Amino acid sequence: MINHNLYLDDLNFLDSLRLDWGKISGKTFLISGASGLIGTLLVDVLMKKNCNVHALGRSYDKAAKRFASYIHEKNFEFTQQDINAPLNISANNKKYDYVIHLASNTHPVDYSADPVGTIMTNIKGLDNMLKFAVDHDSGRFMFASSVEVYGENRDDTEFFDENYCGYINISKARSGYPESKRCGETLCLSYMQQYGLSVVIPRFSRTYGPTMQMSDSKAIAQFIKKGISGENIILKSAGNQLYSYSYAADAVSGLLTILTQGADGSAYNIADENSDITLKDLAELIAQYSGTRVVFELPDEKEARGYSAAVKARLDSSRLKSLGWRAHYDIKSGIKRTLDILKELIN
Repeated sequence: MINHNLYLDDLNFLDSLRLDWGKISGKTFLISGASGLIGTLLVDVLMKKNCNVHALGRSYDKAAKRFASYIHEKNFEFTQQDINAPLNISANNKKYDYVIHLASNTHPVDYSADPVGTIMTNIKGLDNMLKFAVDHDSGRFMFASSVEVYGENRDDTEFFDENYCGYINISKARSGYPESKRCGETLCLSYMQQYGLSVVIPRFSRTYGPTMQMSDSKAIAQFIKKGISGENIILKSAGNQLYSYSYAADAVSGLLTILTQGADGSAYNIADENSDITLKDLAELIAQYSGTRVVFELPDEKEARGYSAAVKARLDSSRLKSLGWRAHYDIKSGIKRTLDILKELIN
């Protein structure tokens, strides 16, 4: 992927952002979830900026394949790490300018199959990273949060701003993901208050892009997987859910903007109205571009348990836009790029 012309185009777009790159270039980063959808692209950008990157992930083999072009570079290091265990980092005297916690169970199937692991990664795993950041005098900490912290829309707003708190039914195990993300944000702010740690929090909308895993169980990932293989897109509901989406490059540009310009203790929504779409229209868009069609199918019990109860989740990104951020891709161009890249790589 690192040599695909469209992916390189994404990297060049990120490289050309009007940011204070002096706060990033040559700095040292510790990143959990580095081989995930957002982490992969972020690492590629940071390596392009000659940063020192220490990546954490569950699988060395996966990382060695994904980061093959610089797995042996002196400014890149990978540690195989279960983030819920104490950090297995040998360079205890190294100062990290930035510690970024991206690791999380983000697959809906995991929410029902492994609700305990989902919660603990967002709380215990986060706590491990926060303690490390404090103990090693890190410059700034970032916790990747989610649109799911807003819960269900109570029909009192069209867009969620950062102060909105919707309803979450805590009697369901599926609620472990949004509740632990909420708790994680509060834990970050508690570390900031008690230990003086600089903290910023991006709240990602539903994110997609060529760095997504084919094993991803989110609806958009399954739609894209079917589209790549030329199969019909399977929609397991009426598809009336209206959500905000972000192409991976826009999500990373938002992350970098927040990292360099965000105010301590603040959360920022990453989304754009041009990528707000219903699930049905999203399925139709992917089917149309792939030359297939949309078919309806009932979900099995395990799948249904992992579904979000939110039927409308649109994010207000005014706070992030006040920092100068703008999305570069709308939903149509982002989906097209994703399919074009993955079709070529897989085929």
